Amino acid sequence: MGHWLYRNIIEPGKLPLLIALTAFVLTFVITRVITRLIRAGRGPFGNVRAGGLHIHHVVPGVLLAVVGGFGAVASVGRGFGADLSAVLFGVGVGLVLDEFALILHLDDVYWTEEGRKSVEVVAVTAALVGLLLAGFAPFGVNDLSQEEFEDRGTVIATVATNFAFSLVALAKGKARTAIFGVVVPLVALVGAIRLAHPGSPWARRFYRKRPRARARSALRAYRHDRRWAARSRALQDWIGGKPDSNPPQLPGRR
Repeated sequence: MGHWLYRNIIEPGKLPLLIALTAFVLTFVITRVITRLIRAGRGPFGNVRAGGLHIHHVVPGVLLAVVGGFGAVASVGRGFGADLSAVLFGVGVGLVLDEFALILHLDDVYWTEEGRKSVEVVAVTAALVGLLLAGFAPFGVNDLSQEEFEDRGTVIATVATNFAFSLVALAKGKARTAIFGVVVPLVALVGAIRLAHPGSPWARRFYRKRPRARARSALRAYRHDRRWAARSRALQDWIGGKPDSNPPQLPGRR
């Protein structure tokens, strides 16, 4: 166990990635704690304002991510500079993705239903980076032997096939499956084979003249939401805070 941990995660080549992931997760957790305290009116914290303008933490997050990213490139993944760049990058990305929903909607939707997207994106990002630390390579390249890896044709065919599976899963409305399928090919294959989500582009294109497929797709989606939607929302509320039931309308928002 110790040898696997060192070989796959703590070895020097992956140490900056581990540091960046740790900084990313800690930044998100600390940021959510602070924003929930501000929302509840507790503690010494408050919103940052300059000249009446609310400065969202995505702003310093972008700056830190840029500095950390360029610093990592300049340090070529070695020494103290690489570790420091990893910390800056992880903190910056944590601040940016915590307000991902605001960037997506170009509106202050932090404490609304739309704001749940930020928690989802952070969870998916942390999981994907964790898979990379565990030794997975995108598009199933990690499953190739050394001889197969040296054969460019085999590598290209493997990447193209797994990428196609991910695209099909995405077209079927299975975004998470498609994303994880990029790193774990069998996941994309399962998503590509299973029925499409009723509102997906695939369903609109290929289920128009297949009423049974449409009905099965709708029934499966209903059963899935009935079983998991409430649990997923409860977990998101526990992590990121419960959205406001009647969020205030901002000027110009419709």
